[in-house]
Amino acid sequence: MKTLKDTFNHFFQNEDIKTDIKELLMKPIFSMIYNEFYLYLWIIAVYNIFFVFIILSILCILLNIKNNFTVNNYSV
Repeated sequence: MKTLKDTFNHFFQNEDIKTDIKELLMKPIFSMIYNEFYLYLWIIAVYNIFFVFIILSILCILLNIKNNFTVNNYSV
């Protein structure tokens, strides 16, 4: 008598069954997960672009302040 493990191994060795399982289970699950995270990925991307813009703005402002101090003969 075959064990349950042997039965599953024999069952999943067939390539047609593997492709059917991938199409029936994996693609819908991946699609569902992707659709759930899609909005959050866009929010993270926009936040990172905004964050880089803010950091560059602060850097420009600090360089402008430093140049104004050096023009007025103040040491920084």
